[in-house]
Amino acid sequence: MAIADTNTIIRAYLATCTTLTALVGTRIITPRLYENCILPAVSFFSRGGTSTPYIPGIVSPSVQFDCWADDPIDAREVYRVLYDNLQGIQNITVGSYQIMSAIEEVQGQDLVDTEIPNYFRVLTFFSIMIRAE
Repeated sequence: MAIADTNTIIRAYLATCTTLTALVGTRIITPRLYENCILPAVSFFSRGGTSTPYIPGIVSPSVQFDCWADDPIDAREVYRVLYDNLQGIQNITVGSYQIMSAIEEVQGQDLVDTEIPNYFRVLTFFSIMIRAE
């Protein structure tokens, strides 16, 4: 059996988090924010991670999340809500898959996008263990 797309699994889980969708609606985007995206929004992508040949269906991607808004306070609020919905979760069923755990690797960093005026973001990284088969 093939390993499922972990970005799809993560997005499906985040779409069920009502405190997050209350802020960003359906704007939980992978891999990158699209041009002229309405803010606030969350974008994310897997940037690597680990797997084991002994348990091939379990993978642990390291995921970069960017929490976007049109001012730094709102970007920080999106990050806080994302953190509340991910940090320390265990054994969450998403369709036929399971998010076994999620742990923040790097605490949120406030950044100003120099290429796109008035776009602020908080950057964070999570290690997420997924049973993806």
